Amino acid sequence: MVFLRRTMLLRFLLMSAMLALFLFISSLWLPNAGLRDCGGPWQPCLSFHKQTPEPPLALGEWVELNKAPPLIKDCPGQSFQARLLLQYLKSSLADADDLLLEPYLQSWDQLLKFMESLGTMVSFFSQKVKEKVVLIRELSLKHSAEAHGKHGLSDRSGLQTPESFGLQRGVRGRSVVQSCLTDITSTVNHSLYFSFKAYRSLQSMVKAELKEGVVDFSRRTDSGCRTLLRLHRSLLWLKLMLEGLADGPDADGRYKTPGELSRDAYEVALAPHHPWLLRQAAEFVFLALPERRYFLQLVCVQSQREATPVLHVIIHALKLVHTQTQRILHEHDMLELP
Repeated sequence: MVFLRRTMLLRFLLMSAMLALFLFISSLWLPNAGLRDCGGPWQPCLSFHKQTPEPPLALGEWVELNKAPPLIKDCPGQSFQARLLLQYLKSSLADADDLLLEPYLQSWDQLLKFMESLGTMVSFFSQKVKEKVVLIRELSLKHSAEAHGKHGLSDRSGLQTPESFGLQRGVRGRSVVQSCLTDITSTVNHSLYFSFKAYRSLQSMVKAELKEGVVDFSRRTDSGCRTLLRLHRSLLWLKLMLEGLADGPDADGRYKTPGELSRDAYEVALAPHHPWLLRQAAEFVFLALPERRYFLQLVCVQSQREATPVLHVIIHALKLVHTQTQRILHEHDMLELP
């Protein structure tokens, strides 16, 4: 009996230590490390791979999304709504050869709600993603204020001030906005910030930041381009995970668990860009993910048969946005910004 108690105590202490380690390094989500940081005892070198753009988009591919309303239903009582996600993704591609930033970030508002619905462990990751979304919005606010020759936009302008969005001035860590930010971003006032040329779209942001010299190809800078690249990689992770959820069973009639699907997607989309320690910590998140049925309920279906066509519509929309982003970043050699 004493031996059994000691064994259980040792297991508990080991799990506690590993969880503490995960909490310590969770701030490295979507890490800033580049090739220059590898080789140390805590950060083994990784073999990075170049990503190539997918074929150009055809606007006709949105035909499938036009069939979304009968399939996609609002889910009462939950924050994530697939219908809104599809609406924002489609709006982000309103310009055929570009990506509009505000609807793109609104898409991430919905994806963050999706991630946060999966439990506390996932929130360690989603928090860092949220900071990336906030940073791009902060950069847009800052650029808009500078374009008007002011330190900030006043209430007399008829637009919201940065503080009204919960953004703190002069904080390098970029405080996370309050939960009401998602609602605010859908207002007319906030959208007006993105009507200014520099941060209206991905193309305009790339050109403006290259001209201003805020993008560095050899070291980390807090640029919108670098930040969006991190979001772009996470979008691929989510897309691949949803593709797995839409797949049928294997030859033995077994469906992969969400944890297995997330791990497989992570190995492709994010692991090549993460240090060894963070990749080990990510395993805890995969183990903590809920069962497949919970994922299906998030898109308001009760069975795999109902889920497959709904997931295909969402996946198709994510693919179009990812392809467009990939093409633009590739054209400017920005797929491997440190």
